Amino acid sequence: MVKTFLFGALILAFSACVSVKQQPILSGQIGEIKLLDIYEIPYNLSFKSTTVGGLSGIDIDEKNNQYYFICDDRSAINPARFYAATIRINNKKIDTVFFNDMVILKDEKNQPYPSFKENPTRTVDPEAMRFYPNKNQLVWSSEGERIVSEKDTLLSNPAIYIMDQQGNWKDSFWLPSNLYMRATEKGPRQNGVLEGMAFFDGYKKLMVNVEEPLYEDGPKADLTANNAFIRFFEFSMHSKKNTAQYAYELDPVAHQPNPINGFRVNGIPDMLYLGNQQWLVIERSFSTGRLPCTIKIFLADFSNATNIVVINSLKNNQNFIPVKKQLLLNMDALGVFTDNIEGICWGPILSNGNRSLLLIADNNFKSFQKSQLFLLEINPK
Repeated sequence: MVKTFLFGALILAFSACVSVKQQPILSGQIGEIKLLDIYEIPYNLSFKSTTVGGLSGIDIDEKNNQYYFICDDRSAINPARFYAATIRINNKKIDTVFFNDMVILKDEKNQPYPSFKENPTRTVDPEAMRFYPNKNQLVWSSEGERIVSEKDTLLSNPAIYIMDQQGNWKDSFWLPSNLYMRATEKGPRQNGVLEGMAFFDGYKKLMVNVEEPLYEDGPKADLTANNAFIRFFEFSMHSKKNTAQYAYELDPVAHQPNPINGFRVNGIPDMLYLGNQQWLVIERSFSTGRLPCTIKIFLADFSNATNIVVINSLKNNQNFIPVKKQLLLNMDALGVFTDNIEGICWGPILSNGNRSLLLIADNNFKSFQKSQLFLLEINPK
């Protein structure tokens, strides 16, 4: 099911057998999510003098049939950047992916972001990006940095930025105080911050999430259920301010690591809005000693969840209702290798009228990992 990769400088039209016109789908219409195809982007592919890899988010400009991939290179290999591409789908298969452009992310002074070696306090860690059709702009997030050791302490806050399609900085969001990095065990954990992002309410609002629990909200996910609650943060696109927060309990880590005390993690890398206060949410679990990741797709219902914006800590707290979740697909059951999936977006409407989804995997610029593009189909009830 893995395909050969092609790329080109020109945008190609989608095949006539699919349509990119997308209407909202209600969660109640979802019967099952089915894997259709997997497409692999070659390791260390070169495009416009940059290395294609580290693809951590995907989204679509429906009007122009253009997809966007954000790269999580912290200006270490090449300047922090995103790619524009056309994805051609035929007969429920990914035919080709054509990279059309590479755009460097720029700061408020219209300069590329420096590498960690050049200026660690100004380095960004791009993780999520969405197309904002109201202004033909892009919104993206940086995880920031938290290094606390006996020798040194480095704190760099996460951020949400707006840029134009040429990568020029346009605006930023006001983050609530519980997203500030701190030297004490309060606030976000390192590499567990703003991973997922999606618009809702007609592009009037933006939802983002931390990948792992804030220190004050409880422990990281482990091999058994342990009240590992992460937060979703709702923002107004008008004020750029946080208006609500919601608690979501992570599943336990899927597999025991080898060695038994090895690294293990489960968190949320991305999400997608369905309508009626319901979302598709991805949980990604990884354990040392097992190369594939466990990817689960949940239906998350926010309709009865408590707005916890005034609740400072979720530890030993029963005065809130978390987001309700229902498992739709565990990709372990598909019998295919699943790498480090970090992004989800709508794909085209298929020839049978069903909606499709696209997932992108981040290869971390490693030769033993894969930049996979998954095509999934939503079968209605």
